[in-house]
Amino acid sequence: MTAQFTPPAPTHPLTISAGDSAILPAQAMPYRTVRPLGVYRLQGLASFDSALLALDSVRGFILRVEPATDNATVLNYKHAGAYEGASGLAIWQDQLWFGRDQMVYTCRLQDFTPQPFLSMPYPVDGVAVGESTLYVASQKEGYISIFDRKTRRLITRLPMPGVGAENLVLRGDELWVSDRCEQTVYCLDRATGEQIFSVMTPFESPSSLTFWQDPQSGQELLYVAYAAEEAYVRDDPRNPSMPYELGFRDLTFIHPLHYVHNAAERYTLSNGYLVEMTYVEEFLPLEEVDLKNLEWRIALPTNTQRQKVLRVEPVGLPYTEEVENGQGIALFKFNHYKGNERHLFGWKALLEVRGIRYQLTPDDVERAPDLDAEMQAQYLVDDDDLAMDTPRIRQAAREAIGSETNLLRKMLKIRNYVYDRLSYSLTTTIATPDVVLERGIGSCGEYVGLLLALARLNGIACRTVGRYKCPQKADHRNLPLEPDFNHVWLEFFIPGYGWVPMESNPDDVSETGPYPLRFFMGLPWYHAEIGKGVSFARITTSNSEMDISIGELAINHVRFNILGELPPPYL
Repeated sequence: MTAQFTPPAPTHPLTISAGDSAILPAQAMPYRTVRPLGVYRLQGLASFDSALLALDSVRGFILRVEPATDNATVLNYKHAGAYEGASGLAIWQDQLWFGRDQMVYTCRLQDFTPQPFLSMPYPVDGVAVGESTLYVASQKEGYISIFDRKTRRLITRLPMPGVGAENLVLRGDELWVSDRCEQTVYCLDRATGEQIFSVMTPFESPSSLTFWQDPQSGQELLYVAYAAEEAYVRDDPRNPSMPYELGFRDLTFIHPLHYVHNAAERYTLSNGYLVEMTYVEEFLPLEEVDLKNLEWRIALPTNTQRQKVLRVEPVGLPYTEEVENGQGIALFKFNHYKGNERHLFGWKALLEVRGIRYQLTPDDVERAPDLDAEMQAQYLVDDDDLAMDTPRIRQAAREAIGSETNLLRKMLKIRNYVYDRLSYSLTTTIATPDVVLERGIGSCGEYVGLLLALARLNGIACRTVGRYKCPQKADHRNLPLEPDFNHVWLEFFIPGYGWVPMESNPDDVSETGPYPLRFFMGLPWYHAEIGKGVSFARITTSNSEMDISIGELAINHVRFNILGELPPPYL
């Protein structure tokens, strides 16, 4: 909410500037990342007049930030110590509100002297203020508590929509919530807590949010602050033999969150990027081979609700395109390949990719039609060494769902069952689900195999999707970005609706839960969808006596290039 009160300028304000913005043309506000200097961990955000107010919990600063220039002025320069470790920020008229430890504080904007207002049983993560109400979020308590602001009496509690630390802002009849662990912003009915929709954020660890109106264009933007830690390589001049070392530093910034909610089709799109992806194989056989009529098939990117393929072109050698199970496949043919030959071949694709969250509830699928015979024959069978006929996997399939009959709840229980029993680890080969379950660790592909087996045995059609994620560096534009590993996840089918995504292992972030739902029916912008329910790459040859794998013949090269942020989906 934009306040009308303007505080007096401090006598000796401390001003932190990112530099002379006149040197370079200004970046358009709908896309501009705000990076004020001298801040470490932004844990509160509010709209104030034509600027933003931001809370740095490490320094204890209340900053007036200019979104167009990054200029930041410390307003509470006399009382910064009282704000260290604070979280949450809200403004109503001439008063500011924030949380610290188990207390909600308020102060007047003229002097920033904090006064205790309300004590909570658990630490406060976020606050929001209305004309007569105060909203307080506490991750440890698990609720958003609503108080009468005049009497300080508890009116009601709303269950938190996610499992992480949450920050709040009010907008009319809506309560907006950012969840640090869920990588999600929720739009709730402020009276009932009912979720209207949710939005995937383009960066991890959202720490606070506010709505702000651009004074130049009049456009309203939803700004989200992020606070995390990043690893980096730094110089170590004291050690000539090892001149580099690994360091960690705070990473915090503010970026507009764009979204469009498709209520009819039950999903929400968020920030997107124009990405160039290149996949190339390099012939490098481990030993000389002589192969006749070698055919090499590589899946191509797929058009989906969140991914648009603008063009695909061959790299190195030409290919012909086939269609398999509705998916595009690039076919490269080698009439006679001799082991001393060297080739580069593959494809380059230009993609528009966005974040997506599906807004389906168990009630929405309660009366879903039965899975038809064709889908059962294709997606309820063991077609990839899933060990579905072994006693261990059949027992696990029964244990995972118990007496549950609702499709969504069954899928979520299966996911949680797998997360309870597996820990993530890179493996050199993919073992069958019974072996993976026995040893208790697995790679993303092994998580997928176990999830597929348990879901299919419980009548849920599902398929493998992959195969790469763009490195999560949205601000590294026009630079070659190479992922360290490939990656797979899955989709499950809801009769009467369609396919929805579910990640393999990234939400398995704790030993016993609760586990985030950020990638249950949701994907961020950096996933490249290639080959749904088909092999990503495979080879055939007329040398029937030879048993040879792709890994013995070639090594692959994968590169992403982020060309820019896409226009907001609603423009």
